Amino acid sequence: MFEAADIREWRGHDVVDNDGHRIGTLESVYVDTATDQPSFATVTVGLPTRRRLVFVPLAGARVGPGYLQVAHPKSQVKNAPAIDTDGELPAEDEPAVFARYEVEYARGASGERRLARR
Repeated sequence: MFEAADIREWRGHDVVDNDGHRIGTLESVYVDTATDQPSFATVTVGLPTRRRLVFVPLAGARVGPGYLQVAHPKSQVKNAPAIDTDGELPAEDEPAVFARYEVEYARGASGERRLARR
């Protein structure tokens, strides 16, 4: 795995799936608020006039020369919950992001959000 500081340096690099197929471009990293460790990334996908950001887990991801390889197929990522390129993930949509990848979701002890953009 890579350190949070390192992954932020990858913004703008290609994101590829587990078979090496290009998904899009790394836009930002979201950390788990309980651990402050990288948890999800947003990837810019779509046509130039209809770009959006999709979420993909960073568990099992690895870096290569000029790319970030995630552990999920392109088809699963492309159809994941998305936000506008200038949007923000609403708190009520967080569970759907986790469910898409069959990742357990639980709010913090005080009901706080699970993801924070870094």
